[in-house]
Amino acid sequence: MHRSLTLLGCLFTFVPLAWGDASDALPQLPPHPRLLANAADWERLKARIAAEADLAAYHAALIDEARRMMPAAPMERVMNGRRLLHTTREVLRRVMLWSYAWRTTGEADFARRAEQEMLAAARFTDWNPTHFLDVGEATAGLALGYDWLHEALTPEGRTVIATAILEKGLRLGLDSESTNNHWQKTENNWNQVCFGGLTLGALAVGEVFPAEAAQTLALARARIGNGLKPYAPDGVYPEGPGYWAYGTTYQVVMIAALESVLCTDWGMKAATGFLPSAGAYLQTLAPSGRAYNFADARDIVHSEPAVLWFARELSDPWLAADTLRQFARPDHLAAFVKFNRMTPLAALWWPPADRGASSPSLPLDWYGRGKNPVVVFREAWDDPLAGYLAAKGGAGELGHAHMDAGSFVYEADGVRWAVDLGMQGYESLEAKGFRLSDRGQDGQRWKVYRLNNYSHNTLTIDGALHRVDGHAKVECFSGDTGNRLAVLDMSPVFAGQAGAVRRGFRIRPEHGFVVQDEIDGLAAGQVVRWQMATEATVTVAGDTATLTQAGRTVTLRVLAPAGASFTVGPAAPAPNDYDQANPGVSLVGCEVAAKGGSRLTLAVEVSPGEGLQTPSAVRPLAEW
Repeated sequence: MHRSLTLLGCLFTFVPLAWGDASDALPQLPPHPRLLANAADWERLKARIAAEADLAAYHAALIDEARRMMPAAPMERVMNGRRLLHTTREVLRRVMLWSYAWRTTGEADFARRAEQEMLAAARFTDWNPTHFLDVGEATAGLALGYDWLHEALTPEGRTVIATAILEKGLRLGLDSESTNNHWQKTENNWNQVCFGGLTLGALAVGEVFPAEAAQTLALARARIGNGLKPYAPDGVYPEGPGYWAYGTTYQVVMIAALESVLCTDWGMKAATGFLPSAGAYLQTLAPSGRAYNFADARDIVHSEPAVLWFARELSDPWLAADTLRQFARPDHLAAFVKFNRMTPLAALWWPPADRGASSPSLPLDWYGRGKNPVVVFREAWDDPLAGYLAAKGGAGELGHAHMDAGSFVYEADGVRWAVDLGMQGYESLEAKGFRLSDRGQDGQRWKVYRLNNYSHNTLTIDGALHRVDGHAKVECFSGDTGNRLAVLDMSPVFAGQAGAVRRGFRIRPEHGFVVQDEIDGLAAGQVVRWQMATEATVTVAGDTATLTQAGRTVTLRVLAPAGASFTVGPAAPAPNDYDQANPGVSLVGCEVAAKGGSRLTLAVEVSPGEGLQTPSAVRPLAEW
């Protein structure tokens, strides 16, 4: 279907094109600035800043941070293990912020300081192409600075910066056979970040180096589809919410840059699951503001400018509402402008002042399909005290995955009761020689406590690791009032340890939920461990565990089998020199020995408060 769009002053007819349908000829390029915004767009932004209080407050925070950073010495080429990424990311952050500050204030000092930073990075021996993410982010930073500051740069500066973009960025990405360029074929964030950065570079210096720019764009167009595949079918990013923010931000910037310069998105927005992915990301954010941090992710979330872009593209102001509420908090805004290197993008994508109020456009109960399927049940979108339960399937062999199939997080009364410990920093492990990319069954990755099933809110049989090639799937989901439930088939995760293994979650009408496991094919004496990690203070008494935190209480009760009881202990791995400590986190556990020849049903009720007077009835999952 054809549609006419007016975007950043570009009127064109949009026709989705095949990934490989690319020409090596570079068309006439518009004048600088042209990446994401042209001169007229910058003038409109300045007018909006003068007229809209919320945008003005955000802009003021950016300018304050830009001034605070001015005395810092230019970044140097200092490696951190095998990465230069911390350096190239900081270069990008500084250059974007100072370039934005110059374009919106006209103060020459900002332009001079940004040029100084870019020249320092341009003179690095290289941008570490053996870890090409470093190249992608450096190229993005210098490309945006080169374009946004073009008329303010010295002629010598423009030459040095453009040449660095070519020699340290574009040319290194054109060799598809280089072992450094494996990312061109991968279906993950590397594909998006590297092609995103190189696309910005090509569009920035296209008139100076037209041949290499055209070749880069043709290659990016042919292979960016790999990075878009993981979103299918419903937008759940299999690498977790943290990597959704990383890869998707670069994907969005790539699309926005292409539209602003070439008036096309190459059909990328039509990729299955891509546009719905912002909603899928928001589903992983709980009422407290903490994320459901499955895979290599952390639960502390800063606002993502990309969400504002999705809100605009989908004409859905509600998608942007939470981000804008966070920006209205001075503490959150101060942290955001300091730690998020893409802060100016939020100003460029700021919703219109007349956006008005709207009802939530996302459901309370949601099932997102994909390689790492996720189910979410929440009581409300606009209440920080609302109940929230999120659980997942998936497999350890996926990129950045943990052995967390069947795991869940739970919130009620503004407290996170069931937690995920999250990722451990890569450098701390790589310094010990860990090959974190080795996801084989016996790979070193699974020796790390935070990554294996011993630390997650799931089942373990006979103390064995989960099968990395076993994919847990959601076989049943219902968000119907009075029958809110999900059932996961986890049998492949326990291949060789048990027969059929299913885990069900059922939301109680009185609040809280039941998690029920049914395990067939166990031999007599096999031990099944159920556990939940929590930051609460825990008191156990037989089949009941009482959790207290922040003046609130949650009660856990074993419903089946009869006679089972809870234990509690610290979330502590065996002593070693590589695992990160988890102070303040306990594991509430329950271990049951199988009798053999019969189904083992292990059911636990989780209830806010002192516990329900009438325990939930235990019925087979097939009758749910």
